[in-house]
Amino acid sequence: MSNPTQLRYSKEHEWLSAAEDGVSTVGITEHAANALGDVVFVQLPEVGDGVTAGETCGELESTKSVSDLYCPVTGEVTEINEDVVNDPSLVNSAPFEGGWLFKVRITDEPADLLTAAEYDAHIAG
Repeated sequence: MSNPTQLRYSKEHEWLSAAEDGVSTVGITEHAANALGDVVFVQLPEVGDGVTAGETCGELESTKSVSDLYCPVTGEVTEINEDVVNDPSLVNSAPFEGGWLFKVRITDEPADLLTAAEYDAHIAG
């Protein structure tokens, strides 16, 4: 499993892309997707919703369990991935590509986001 080095990561297993025009993409890591098992339902925040770093903003339901989705930054949701809503298995098959979850216009970013190397160390325990 290789975590893309251009992304940053939360300790709750979300990834965050670099901002383009103030907007970043959010998803869950391959590690989280594998731990969840087959994702069968995704509940995402709505476009226009305010989200807060470290707070829940949705849920991922798998054949094993229901897990909260945490937002890695504070901001406003600008887009959700309708493809994932319609086909939640994308979270498992392409967590860093087609399985992204939503986009957020960042207003505040916590200082504790991890690099890929730091995230790798975090999940290694």
